[in-house]
Amino acid sequence: MPNPRLEIDSRLIEQNTRAVVRLCARQGISVMGVTKGTLAEPEVARAMLRGGVKRLGDSRLANIERLRDAGVESSMTLLRSPVLSEVARAVRVAERSLVSDTSVLRPLARAASEAGRVHEIVLMVDLGDLREGFWPRHEPWTGLHGDSGLDEALELASRLEGLRVVGVGTNLACLGGVIPTPEKMVELAVIAGHAGDVLGRPLEVVSGGNSANLGMVIKGRMPRGITELRLGEALLLGTEAVNKDPVPGCSQSAFTFVAEVIEVRDKPSLPVGPTGIDAFGKVPVFEDRGIRRRAICAAGRQDIDHQDLRPRAAGVEVVGASSDHLVCDVTAASPRIAVGDEMGFDVGYSCMLRACTSPFVAKVIV
Repeated sequence: MPNPRLEIDSRLIEQNTRAVVRLCARQGISVMGVTKGTLAEPEVARAMLRGGVKRLGDSRLANIERLRDAGVESSMTLLRSPVLSEVARAVRVAERSLVSDTSVLRPLARAASEAGRVHEIVLMVDLGDLREGFWPRHEPWTGLHGDSGLDEALELASRLEGLRVVGVGTNLACLGGVIPTPEKMVELAVIAGHAGDVLGRPLEVVSGGNSANLGMVIKGRMPRGITELRLGEALLLGTEAVNKDPVPGCSQSAFTFVAEVIEVRDKPSLPVGPTGIDAFGKVPVFEDRGIRRRAICAAGRQDIDHQDLRPRAAGVEVVGASSDHLVCDVTAASPRIAVGDEMGFDVGYSCMLRACTSPFVAKVIV
């Protein structure tokens, strides 16, 4: 088997997807499967579709093209505002885009008309996480007045041939870490109602956010009016994204990172000599635990986020990582670790994302 590698159990992803789709359907919410976390691995996308997602979404046009080239049949959504220089490409590979700036509307409409298509758009609004979206409110502390362009975007898009506004959406718990709440979702539903009034018709899509919203769904606290969630982590890793709590009926073991051991040796637990910043500009902190047995795996920060790894074997602890060396404390490991052994790890979202992006990590569907 190749090393290092990320083993992906597509059956568990299908199981997770089916459980989440059923959970959301009880509250009238459809699920978009987000594929960007796995670099749009086609077998992962197919597992999501078998599990019942209505459509697929990705933030990279290259990823959507990968799915198209692999013959994955689904409506595709571009999960960020199209780059002005790539509007024709966006219209060609995706049926829908999330749009957060008025300036893209005319070029997007022109590209869609030239292609003989009607491109659907969801206008994104910022409810406080301060990533993307129109600012739809007047808050005294911001110094902003009016709707900061949302009404203008609605009115312009409604006049442009080649575009159809199908909804509004928001994103939380990403840049600013703002937690989705029922109050935030009510605010989005009110904005959707206002947008419908501007357009003279009700919106089809009110896209409430990502896997951070699942806690509300699990507790039955999602307000009425939210029609869609864009989910990646919950389907892939079986966790909601705020507290990383398991989602009922889901597995947290669909992904396993595997790396081979290239050195095992007893060493002090504290560096010996004056210390400063490490290779990544940080000042490392270590606890003096005496002499410990350490194993080095042939992987590093180019491949994974070592802080997001959880060793499968009992008695193993991740100590740290450089670009190409993953250091683990194996003093209490049973059985003892030797050079040539493979060590397996559960991964969090950050680690999965980096492993899928690294050209040095083989992706193996199991």
